[in-house]
Amino acid sequence: MPGLIAKKVGMTSIYDENGKNIACTLIQTGPNVVTQVKTVETDGYTAIQVGFDEKKEKRTSAAMKGHFSKAGTTPKRKVVEFRNPVMERAQGDVLKMDEIFGEGEFVDVVGTSKGKGFQGVVKRHNFGGVGQATHGQHNRLRAPGAIGACATPSRVFKGLRMAGRTGGKRVKVMNLRVMKMYPEDGLILLSGAIPGAKNSYVILEK
Repeated sequence: MPGLIAKKVGMTSIYDENGKNIACTLIQTGPNVVTQVKTVETDGYTAIQVGFDEKKEKRTSAAMKGHFSKAGTTPKRKVVEFRNPVMERAQGDVLKMDEIFGEGEFVDVVGTSKGKGFQGVVKRHNFGGVGQATHGQHNRLRAPGAIGACATPSRVFKGLRMAGRTGGKRVKVMNLRVMKMYPEDGLILLSGAIPGAKNSYVILEK
């Protein structure tokens, strides 16, 4: 199985055997239920669809109610598909984190970064700002400065670092170490930070 769906609980820190303080993120895996098994014969490819986190039935469409009842489970808030599963799974199986991950292993985490809205170049691209007076501007201390040449090339190049919408994008953080696991509570402690706000959904990949 390539991964699980989880929810970001928050950040904390622990001390390792050498007394070093390590920033960590606590995530809740909870019960991941296999809601559908896709095969080459029926769908043209192999994959496992997994559901996570309970959802009220009155907020679930009739089609999705039938989909979840076919798997023998309650409606789920988050549904993710994992292609080319390593282990054989059947519809309705409950995936446990200690069957997939172990302490000391390294995992990748996929999430949606916090949305910052429309931001200027200082916040978005780490321009110098007030202290360094960006690009020779003597009275506009958070301005981007010149954005292009004159007659040649008579245009602004694509990809130029300018103000714009920041955050709210799919981000993948790789090689985070599993520091501790609490299978009875469905919790995993990972080293470092992961994208997203508290209570946001993330995907753990092995």
